[in-house]
Amino acid sequence: MNACIRAATIEDISAILAIERETASAAHWNTAQYEARTSQGHLLVAERGGTICGFVCANVVAGEWEIENVVVSQAARRQSVASELLAELLKQWRGSAATRVLLEVRDSNFPARRLYEKLGFRQVGRRSGYYQNPAEDAVLYSLDE
Repeated sequence: MNACIRAATIEDISAILAIERETASAAHWNTAQYEARTSQGHLLVAERGGTICGFVCANVVAGEWEIENVVVSQAARRQSVASELLAELLKQWRGSAATRVLLEVRDSNFPARRLYEKLGFRQVGRRSGYYQNPAEDAVLYSLDE
Protein backbone atom coordinates (compact mmCIF):
# COMPACT_ATOMS: atom_id res chain seq x y z
CA MET A 1 0.00 0.00 0.00
CA ASN A 2 1.44 3.36 -1.03
CA ALA A 3 1.69 6.12 1.51
CA CYS A 4 0.02 9.48 1.07
CA ILE A 5 2.87 12.01 0.89
CA ARG A 6 1.92 15.55 1.86
CA ALA A 7 3.31 18.74 3.35
CA ALA A 8 3.56 18.57 7.13
CA THR A 9 1.51 20.85 9.33
CA ILE A 10 2.08 22.10 12.85
CA GLU A 11 -0.39 19.41 14.03
CA ASP A 12 1.95 16.70 12.69
CA ILE A 13 4.97 17.70 14.77
CA SER A 14 4.19 15.51 17.79
CA ALA A 15 4.02 12.44 15.51
CA ILE A 16 7.22 13.51 13.75
CA LEU A 17 9.01 13.85 17.10
CA ALA A 18 7.78 10.41 18.19
CA ILE A 19 9.12 8.78 15.02
CA GLU A 20 12.41 10.66 15.29
CA ARG A 21 12.90 9.61 18.93
CA GLU A 22 12.48 5.91 18.16
CA THR A 23 15.44 6.16 15.76
CA ALA A 24 18.73 6.75 17.59
CA SER A 25 20.64 7.60 14.41
CA ALA A 26 18.20 10.35 13.31
CA ALA A 27 19.01 14.02 13.74
CA HIS A 28 17.14 15.12 16.86
CA TRP A 29 15.48 18.50 16.64
CA ASN A 30 13.12 20.46 18.84
CA THR A 31 9.56 21.55 18.08
CA ALA A 32 10.59 25.05 16.95
CA GLN A 33 12.98 23.63 14.34
CA TYR A 34 10.22 21.49 12.83
CA GLU A 35 7.77 24.40 12.97
CA ALA A 36 10.23 26.45 10.90
CA ARG A 37 10.41 23.70 8.27
CA THR A 38 6.61 23.48 8.03
CA SER A 39 6.41 27.19 7.26
CA GLN A 40 9.06 26.83 4.54
CA GLY A 41 7.27 23.87 2.95
CA HIS A 42 10.22 21.52 3.02
CA LEU A 43 8.90 19.05 5.57
CA LEU A 44 6.91 16.19 4.10
CA VAL A 45 5.16 13.36 5.91
CA ALA A 46 4.08 9.92 4.78
CA GLU A 47 0.70 8.82 6.04
CA ARG A 48 -0.96 5.40 5.93
CA GLY A 49 -4.38 4.71 7.36
CA GLY A 50 -4.44 8.11 9.03
CA THR A 51 -1.14 7.50 10.83
CA ILE A 52 2.10 9.31 10.07
CA CYS A 53 4.75 6.69 9.38
CA GLY A 54 7.69 8.77 8.15
CA PHE A 55 9.00 12.17 7.21
CA VAL A 56 11.70 13.97 5.26
CA CYS A 57 12.92 17.52 5.73
CA ALA A 58 15.19 19.69 3.66
CA ASN A 59 16.69 23.13 3.78
CA VAL A 60 17.23 25.39 0.78
CA VAL A 61 20.24 27.71 0.85
CA ALA A 62 21.81 29.62 -2.04
CA GLY A 63 20.08 27.54 -4.69
CA GLU A 64 21.00 24.17 -3.18
CA TRP A 65 18.76 21.78 -1.30
CA GLU A 66 20.11 19.81 1.64
CA ILE A 67 18.23 16.78 2.89
CA GLU A 68 18.53 17.02 6.64
CA ASN A 69 16.50 14.10 7.95
CA VAL A 70 14.72 11.07 6.52
CA VAL A 71 13.07 8.89 9.16
CA VAL A 72 10.54 6.06 8.90
CA SER A 73 8.78 4.51 11.88
CA GLN A 74 9.96 1.08 12.98
CA ALA A 75 6.63 -0.47 11.91
CA ALA A 76 6.82 0.94 8.35
CA ARG A 77 10.44 0.22 7.51
CA ARG A 78 11.33 -1.78 4.39
CA GLN A 79 7.96 -0.89 2.82
CA SER A 80 9.19 1.82 0.37
CA VAL A 81 8.12 4.74 2.58
CA ALA A 82 11.55 6.41 2.42
CA SER A 83 11.60 5.95 -1.37
CA GLU A 84 8.16 7.56 -1.69
CA LEU A 85 9.14 10.49 0.54
CA LEU A 86 12.36 11.11 -1.36
CA ALA A 87 10.64 10.80 -4.74
CA GLU A 88 8.21 13.56 -3.79
CA LEU A 89 10.95 15.77 -2.36
CA LEU A 90 13.04 15.33 -5.51
CA LYS A 91 9.98 16.15 -7.63
CA GLN A 92 9.68 19.44 -5.74
CA TRP A 93 13.40 20.08 -6.16
CA ARG A 94 13.23 19.47 -9.91
CA GLY A 95 10.41 22.01 -10.10
CA SER A 96 12.56 24.64 -8.42
CA ALA A 97 15.45 26.71 -9.74
CA ALA A 98 17.97 24.75 -7.66
CA THR A 99 20.51 22.57 -9.43
CA ARG A 100 21.82 20.36 -6.62
CA VAL A 101 20.63 18.29 -3.67
CA LEU A 102 23.13 17.42 -0.96
CA LEU A 103 22.99 15.09 2.02
CA GLU A 104 25.21 13.32 4.48
CA VAL A 105 24.65 9.89 5.97
CA ARG A 106 26.36 7.71 8.54
CA ASP A 107 29.00 5.52 6.95
CA SER A 108 27.38 2.42 8.44
CA ASN A 109 23.86 3.20 7.20
CA PHE A 110 24.05 0.88 4.19
CA PRO A 111 20.28 0.68 3.50
CA ALA A 112 20.08 4.49 3.21
CA ARG A 113 23.25 4.67 1.14
CA ARG A 114 21.90 2.07 -1.30
CA LEU A 115 18.64 4.00 -1.59
CA TYR A 116 20.41 7.30 -2.30
CA GLU A 117 22.60 5.67 -4.93
CA LYS A 118 19.55 4.05 -6.54
CA LEU A 119 17.99 7.53 -6.79
CA GLY A 120 21.07 8.83 -8.61
CA PHE A 121 23.04 10.41 -5.79
CA ARG A 122 26.81 10.03 -6.06
CA GLN A 123 29.34 10.00 -3.25
CA VAL A 124 31.34 13.25 -3.27
CA GLY A 125 33.22 13.25 0.03
CA ARG A 126 33.53 12.27 3.65
CA ARG A 127 33.55 14.10 6.98
CA SER A 128 35.74 12.28 9.44
CA GLY A 129 34.21 11.90 12.92
CA TYR A 130 31.17 14.01 11.99
CA TYR A 131 28.61 12.01 13.98
CA GLN A 132 28.62 11.42 17.72
CA ASN A 133 27.01 8.74 19.89
CA PRO A 134 28.52 6.69 18.37
CA ALA A 135 31.36 8.53 16.67
CA GLU A 136 31.30 7.87 12.96
CA ASP A 137 32.22 9.40 9.63
CA ALA A 138 29.61 11.06 7.41
CA VAL A 139 29.51 10.13 3.73
CA LEU A 140 28.54 13.10 1.55
CA TYR A 141 26.28 12.64 -1.46
CA SER A 142 25.19 14.97 -4.25
CA LEU A 143 22.52 14.83 -6.95
CA ASP A 144 22.96 17.34 -9.74
CA GLU A 145 20.66 18.30 -12.62
